[in-house]
Amino acid sequence: MERKNGKSIYTIAECAVLIALSISVSFFEIKVGALGGSVDFVMIPLFIICYRNGVKYGMLSCFTFGLLYCLVGGKFGYGLPSVLLDYILAYTVCGVAGFFKGKSAFIEVSVLLGCICRFVIHFISGVTLYAISTATEVGGIVTSNAVLFSFIYNGLYMLPNTVVAIAVMSLFRIPLTKLQNKI
Repeated sequence: MERKNGKSIYTIAECAVLIALSISVSFFEIKVGALGGSVDFVMIPLFIICYRNGVKYGMLSCFTFGLLYCLVGGKFGYGLPSVLLDYILAYTVCGVAGFFKGKSAFIEVSVLLGCICRFVIHFISGVTLYAISTATEVGGIVTSNAVLFSFIYNGLYMLPNTVVAIAVMSLFRIPLTKLQNKI
């Protein structure tokens, strides 16, 4: 069963299953700091979508995950602007990892690119939306500088998330390459 654009229903079903897997693993997280942020495995299935299906399906799937993650997890931050930046847009930009679709030699680069894009959105959110809470301690540093606060706060959980995602996707390189070649 082919769609007009040549992508099969199989691809759509695969994306749906991997989004559901991301939602499922989102309940298993390690909190980092008292203010929020966590280390988890939610980006792994999303990066698999990107690797297998490219930017379009990657960004659409990451957008869908961000929306569902916010709704299912009850994470609303500081209202609609926070939802749009910290969940929907931050996860959507992870889909840029799909620029290296099917290129196993660039799997770490694609994951790093997706994680950097997500960090940038969280950083912007921290500087703009969360600037009201910057006169506090983060990572053992007391600061009222919104830029420094956002950089440290978001770095505290995004750096471990990036390392975990790169490590796991590196381990998946051979199985993903074999799977890509068969389908």
